[in-house]
Amino acid sequence: MSEFLVSLLGERLVNGEKAEVDVQSVGAKLSLVGLFFGCSLNGPCKQFNGSLGEFYGRFKKASEHKDKLEIVFVSSDQDQKHWQDFLQEMPWPALPFKDRHKKMKLWNKYKVTSIPSLVFVDATTGKVVCRNGLLVVRDDPKGLEFPWGPKPFAEVVAGPLLRNNRQTTDSSSLEGHYVGVYFSAHWCPPCRSLTRVLVETYRAVKESGQKFEIVFVSADRSEESFQQYFSEMPWLAVPYSDEARRSRLNRLYGIQGIPTLILLDAEGHVITRQGRVEVLNDPECRLFPWHPRPVLELSESNAVQLHEGPCLVLFVDAEEEGELNPAKELIQPIAEKLMVKYKAKEEEMPLLFFVAGEDDMTDSLRDYTNLPEAAPLLTILDMSARAKYVRDVEEITPAEVEQFVSDFLAEKLKPEPI
Repeated sequence: MSEFLVSLLGERLVNGEKAEVDVQSVGAKLSLVGLFFGCSLNGPCKQFNGSLGEFYGRFKKASEHKDKLEIVFVSSDQDQKHWQDFLQEMPWPALPFKDRHKKMKLWNKYKVTSIPSLVFVDATTGKVVCRNGLLVVRDDPKGLEFPWGPKPFAEVVAGPLLRNNRQTTDSSSLEGHYVGVYFSAHWCPPCRSLTRVLVETYRAVKESGQKFEIVFVSADRSEESFQQYFSEMPWLAVPYSDEARRSRLNRLYGIQGIPTLILLDAEGHVITRQGRVEVLNDPECRLFPWHPRPVLELSESNAVQLHEGPCLVLFVDAEEEGELNPAKELIQPIAEKLMVKYKAKEEEMPLLFFVAGEDDMTDSLRDYTNLPEAAPLLTILDMSARAKYVRDVEEITPAEVEQFVSDFLAEKLKPEPI
């Protein structure tokens, strides 16, 4: 266990008294590590740090599992004094300020897109146990549900569901259906835009004969707003008054922002967390239920995924539809091989794969990342780390791509700043 934690966190952490903390000795009894991603200058982080401190104090004092949990602060601070002052408020250790590479690896590995964020991971494997620890702290203040592992969707959603005509149906009616779990709110303009498209998608899928249902999990600020918004939706919803169930669903899927559409298969397993992108990219629903594809064509609707972790982007000289196919075929076997490997390990892909032609959005991306105009151009872009890796060669072969990916994953490539 300790050896794994050393590989995840490094050999030494540091506490608020500037003393080093040996990871090997700390990890001996642990079964769960809470990675607290935050920044001293962020107001919500400072507020959550107070709540987390109270939670941690109660847990360490009264829980029978007190020796099985540790929190580690993973900071995005740029100023060491601000970081040190913030750390002094914490009873748990942190990654050293200067270990930016290790911190960025953790941000990417656990796909953290907003702060504050608290991700509970298994101390022996590093696998995510609970992605939304903020809700654990709020909903289970005494830590009675430790270790907060995922429960089956059918168990979490269990109970009555509403239709917009105020009739109810039991959640058991979802059995045997593909299910879209839709986290959204009326006050959010992108949510309202997606809802309009999703209504058409829902009807098209249902008319095609597929067993499909959507469950709306509201983030509205009042019952009135919920009712107004839900009146536009032809699907089911968790009652707004059932805040506990709404919170458990947010916790189950680690929701960090809205709108989010999670697609589940008939057994309740996640097909994709990128339902929003899929719905916008596939208005005719030809690819429903949107199983992950090894290689995507970069577009305005899926470009948001560039910010969710490292992405391989192969830029080619292509303007017409279909001209990207040879590029996709070139990198597809490498992407498929990686997908199989990480699916077997029950881990998320460490790298997404895209091909990009010539259009205004691609030009903007090249300008933003200061890439050369060459085509073909093989790159890996890590937006969160503001880093890029470029392989500018005359001919791009499968062997060249495979070596590039292998070197990146082995950390043999030297990053250039974006």
